[in-house]
Amino acid sequence: MASRNSKLFLPFSCILLLASFILTVLSHPHDTHLRPNTLSSKDTNSSPFGSLKAMQGSHKGDTVKGIRDLKLYLAHFGYLNYHKNPNLADLEEDHFDDKLEVALKSYQVYYHLNATGTLDEPTISQMAMPRCGFPDKVIHQHTDNSFHIVSHYQFLPGTPKWPSVKRHLTYGFGPLFPTRFMPPVTRAFNKWATASGRYFTFTRATSYQGADLKISFQRVSHGDGSPFNGSGAVLAHAFPPVDGRLHFDADERWAIGAVPNTFDMETLALHEIGHLLGLDHSQFQSAIMWGSFSAGVTKGLTSDDIQGLRALYGI
Repeated sequence: MASRNSKLFLPFSCILLLASFILTVLSHPHDTHLRPNTLSSKDTNSSPFGSLKAMQGSHKGDTVKGIRDLKLYLAHFGYLNYHKNPNLADLEEDHFDDKLEVALKSYQVYYHLNATGTLDEPTISQMAMPRCGFPDKVIHQHTDNSFHIVSHYQFLPGTPKWPSVKRHLTYGFGPLFPTRFMPPVTRAFNKWATASGRYFTFTRATSYQGADLKISFQRVSHGDGSPFNGSGAVLAHAFPPVDGRLHFDADERWAIGAVPNTFDMETLALHEIGHLLGLDHSQFQSAIMWGSFSAGVTKGLTSDDIQGLRALYGI
């Protein structure tokens, strides 16, 4: 996010999260553009979200326990203006009102679901998918008869990017970064360099501290204001231009390639590097910048990702 001082931002994570972790993230609400992305692999039925299944079928006019958490979820990801103190009870917060219906329709449209405005089973399944925690869109005020639809690649709010004089970027690995995961991250950088038509080049720095892009494995609270949660929660997060930090959670299950019940390092590195370069999420499910991921699979760059980068930098 080049148009703002990067010190104002917490990381734009691409962190996968099931609904079970969302309330942990949202229990201390702040401006969503200042929060990292999050991901959890816990089952939704055991989440502090309450049971999503218990709310299935909820629609406008209903008052159901847990609707307040649904509002917080949609607010966190940019579909609803909703700012409430989580420590204060309000009976009206579990009421499914007009604004929530519009917000839910907007979410359904974004994820190619039927825009019913009802919390149906396909919508619940999508909310339970591992995903990047960065908001899908800039928070805006919904009206009863309109909602925002995004069609393809996007740029981070404020359109941050690296200055034209900074087209050669160096990267470094922190002292505890496993050596076996360095090659897939290097491959991810090389793929983005090729995608940019060599507008960007990336080389490994002689020192971690001197690198433009600092990549490390971290655990729990690690000094950037966005602690990880141990195994089964946050996977990674990255800062926008020109901060350059990218953190992977050392307590998660990482692998090289499509290994069941693990996340592919190169796939997540590709996604996070996209954020480091200024790209937001795409609405194309095949794109590396799509906000949701699955364990045991690999993904690569698509034409949508490449077009987004080239449009951002006028290549």
